[in-house]
Amino acid sequence: MRIDYEIKLGFKDVMIRPKRSTLKSRNQVDLTRTFTFRNAKHSWTGIPIMAANMDTVGTFAMARVLGSLGLVTVIHKHYSLDQWKTFISEMSPEALENVMISTGIGSDDKEKLNTILTTNLDLKYICIDVANGYSEQFAEFVKRVRDKWPDKVITAGNVVTSEMVEELILSGADIVKVGIGPGSVCTTRVKTGVGYPQLSAVIECADAAHGLGGHIISDGGCSRSGDVAKAFAAGADYVMLGGMLAGHKESDGELTEEDDKSFMNFYGMSSSIAMEKYRGAADYRAVEGKMVRILYRGNVEETVRDLLAGIRSTCTYVGAVRLKELSRRTTFIRVMEQENRMYGSEQSSYRDREEDRTSI
Repeated sequence: MRIDYEIKLGFKDVMIRPKRSTLKSRNQVDLTRTFTFRNAKHSWTGIPIMAANMDTVGTFAMARVLGSLGLVTVIHKHYSLDQWKTFISEMSPEALENVMISTGIGSDDKEKLNTILTTNLDLKYICIDVANGYSEQFAEFVKRVRDKWPDKVITAGNVVTSEMVEELILSGADIVKVGIGPGSVCTTRVKTGVGYPQLSAVIECADAAHGLGGHIISDGGCSRSGDVAKAFAAGADYVMLGGMLAGHKESDGELTEEDDKSFMNFYGMSSSIAMEKYRGAADYRAVEGKMVRILYRGNVEETVRDLLAGIRSTCTYVGAVRLKELSRRTTFIRVMEQENRMYGSEQSSYRDREEDRTSI
C-alpha cells in the first residue's frame, strides 16, 4: 500500500483566470479542430464534442442532428444489424465522418463489429468501450482490432493514468477515453472506492497521449458549458457528454408526465436497469450506475447551440481565437474550500433557474 500525497483536482476545484483579449465578439471564435490520427493516418475536422455511447444519448436520432452541427455521436452498441443497415442507408459518407460505432470486448461484440464494418466500409471510427481499461485482455483486444482494421480510427477506454494511455496508444488506439467515475449517473467511486479527479486525469493523460502523437477524450464530469471549457483548457482533444445531452427528443427515451411536467429517464450503462435490459442479472456483477429522472428538454439543437456559445465565451475571456489555443492560454486558479462551497451554491441556483425555464 502507498499514498500519493500530490493534490488532484476536479472541474469544480478550479476556475480559469481571464486575460487581456483582442476579441470583440464570440462570433470570432473558431471551435473546429482538425486531427490526424497516429495509427489510422486518417484526418477529421469538426467540433470535438461527442455524445456518449449510452442508449438514451448515443442514438441514431442524436447522430443525425449532431452530425449536421459538426459534432460526433458514439452510437450505443445495442442496435441490431438491421437497424444499422437502415441508418447507414440514410446517411452520406460525409455524415458518417461524425459517427462512431461502439463495441465491448466479448466474442459476440467482436462478431457484430466485424459484420457491421464489413458491410459498411464508410464507417471509419470504432470505440472499444469497457468500464475498466486496465486489464491485459482489453489491451490485447485493441491490438487485434488494429490488426484486423488497420485503416480505422480506434478509440479505447476508460482509463485515468498516463502509463495506461501510453500502452493503449502503442497497442493501436488513436484516441483514449479518460474518466473513471465522474459521470452524473455513475456510482463507481462510491461503490468501489476507485476513481481519479477528472481535471487532473485529463491533464496527465493528455500529456502522455500528445507525447506519442495520440489524442484523448475527457469522458464524464461535465454538467455545464464551463466544465466542458475546463476540459478543453486542460488539454482534452474531445469532450464526451452524457447527462448534458440526455432528456431530449433525440434521446429516444420514454416520456412520463407528472404535475404538468414531462420527464425522461437517464441511467448509467452499468445501472441495474441497463443490466436487466441488455445483459440480465449476475451474482458477480456489481451495479455501478443509477437512474435519474430529468426534465424533458425538447430539441437537442437548442441545447448544443447554448453549449457552444458558452465555450466561445470562455475563449473570449482568455483571448483564444481558436479552440486549439485555449489550453495554451489558460491559467487555472485553484478554488479553496470556502469559494468551492460558494461556487457550488451558484451552480445549484443556476440549475434551479434552468429547470424552471425548461418546464415553462
